Amino acid sequence: QRSPQPAAMDQHEKAFQKQVKVALISNSKANKNKAAPGKAGKRFYKSVGLGFKTPKEAIEGTYIDKKCPFTGDVSIRGRILTGTVHRTKMNRTIIVRRNYLHFVRKYQRYEKRHKNVAAHISPCFRCREGDAVVIGQCRPLSKTVRFNVLKVIPAAGGAKKSFAG
Repeated sequence: QRSPQPAAMDQHEKAFQKQVKVALISNSKANKNKAAPGKAGKRFYKSVGLGFKTPKEAIEGTYIDKKCPFTGDVSIRGRILTGTVHRTKMNRTIIVRRNYLHFVRKYQRYEKRHKNVAAHISPCFRCREGDAVVIGQCRPLSKTVRFNVLKVIPAAGGAKKSFAG
């Protein structure tokens, strides 16, 4: 008899997606009577610490993401940065724009500069361009991604970014 767990999980990839720390098949009769966390049954989730709460969608959701800081095998260490969402065109990856001022000594004035940072965004977050995000440093997840989204602060107007000029 097969476990009902695989049918409840989101399977969108060619390879079978499962959480590493959760056994899908349980033979013991004692575990069948206990209520498991989440809507779908057994689900691994953790707190990343540093004062960030685990989102409700990470606890109750059915998505599988090995690069998620709440349900995957990624630890947050190093820098915690803030910025605004610049682009959301990639799959589970966003571009965060960080604006800063650079002082030019010759003219005793500041000039505006910016850096774009690629960050992995877990399916437990919903974000749009213009939202403010808090990202935390983690191990390299790909060629350019070294950060993970920890918190999304929706933009005040709720509208997309527009040219201010």
